[in-house]
Amino acid sequence: MTAAHGDPDLPSADQLGSRVRAARTARGMSLRDLARRVGVSPSFVSQLENNKVNASVGTLYKLVNALEVSLDELMSPTPDAATEPEPGRVERAPRPSVHDLDALPPMAWDPEEPVWPRVQRNVQRGASRAQIRFPGVTWERLTREADPFVDFLHVTYDPGSASCPEDDMMRHGGREYGFVLEGRLDVQVGFDTHTLEPGDSITFDAMTPHRLSNPHDGVCRAIWFVVARRNDDRSAALDDPSPHVTHLPALQD
Repeated sequence: MTAAHGDPDLPSADQLGSRVRAARTARGMSLRDLARRVGVSPSFVSQLENNKVNASVGTLYKLVNALEVSLDELMSPTPDAATEPEPGRVERAPRPSVHDLDALPPMAWDPEEPVWPRVQRNVQRGASRAQIRFPGVTWERLTREADPFVDFLHVTYDPGSASCPEDDMMRHGGREYGFVLEGRLDVQVGFDTHTLEPGDSITFDAMTPHRLSNPHDGVCRAIWFVVARRNDDRSAALDDPSPHVTHLPALQD
């Protein structure tokens, strides 16, 4: 991000902090363990969970990887906040790795036991989208609930905003697909930078270091898919990233 890492006035900070804490405690992970995996100090994790600072786009990716949750789940109500199931609640089957689908037993694809989530109501109304806001960047979830295979998002980048610093590009499992609706967006993948305009689209391997930014005058709005991020076996290699290619940006206190 081009903005400061800590901003207590961000509208979604209170929601994000409580959801990070819920995911961490559900996995029996200490503040120190999570901080080590993300590459930040324990005090930063504590401040994040207590809504005193906010994470950048890149650091959020590192958090969800360390916690083994989806971006969608951080946009969903925390378990202790939900008093009863909402309409459209997803009933999940076990998640196979995307590289192991051929090895699944035949019954795994039986309509009675589908690999894909079963959804009773699958319409997400525009007025009630779950969202996460960062300095200059907003993500809105386009599915009613968390999906184990894809992050389906409407993203907004204000002028001067970016997903991560220029010298600390993002890298994670899966594949990304983007389509620009309005404005212009610069997408750097490896050493190549592409300026996308309305109607342009892009596809790339998310294991390649990448960065999204809007150095232009107007707001950019786009539709973004991140497919199979959680189910990509290659993500294991990111536990020990090359010193020359940072896994994901680390926040400073």
